[in-house]
Amino acid sequence: MKKRLATVWLDGCSGCHMSFLDLDERLIEVAEKADLVYSPLVDIKEFPGDVDVALVEGAVSSEEDLHKIQMIRRKVKTLVSLGDCSVTANVPGMRNAFGVKAVCDRAYTENVTLNPGTPAQVIPRLLPYARPIHEVVNVDVFIPGCPPSADTIYYALTELLEGRQPELSAKTRFGA
Repeated sequence: MKKRLATVWLDGCSGCHMSFLDLDERLIEVAEKADLVYSPLVDIKEFPGDVDVALVEGAVSSEEDLHKIQMIRRKVKTLVSLGDCSVTANVPGMRNAFGVKAVCDRAYTENVTLNPGTPAQVIPRLLPYARPIHEVVNVDVFIPGCPPSADTIYYALTELLEGRQPELSAKTRFGA
């Protein structure tokens, strides 16, 4: 029986998803072992239940991210923190030193020529700090890298789909 795989994008740049796509022909091997049941790469709107493995990219930076990762944790057997943003908050965490108001003022008032002002309905409400996923929910596997290489993602994913815990200490490092 095939496993159920999901990929999720929180506050990040989508670089980890690009590395996932860099699996190239190995995506066919993954597809033979797992059905992709949710991802920003496919047109599925609702996160399903009973997911075996979820690769989650990005930091928890907004109320929307917070609710999404808590819901995902309830529905996933193995949650993988994919990339430095999810593991450490990395680039999204750079805003933490300035505070939400200063960041919004800079983005929506100081750097805008037409209609300056922070939108109230269009953007998710930011949390006081961008946080790595493990500070919000339990994480089963960490894959650092900015982004992790396709080879590392493939190794970790195939190990997980075969029911094994990947040994990543020699395959990953932060920022590379």
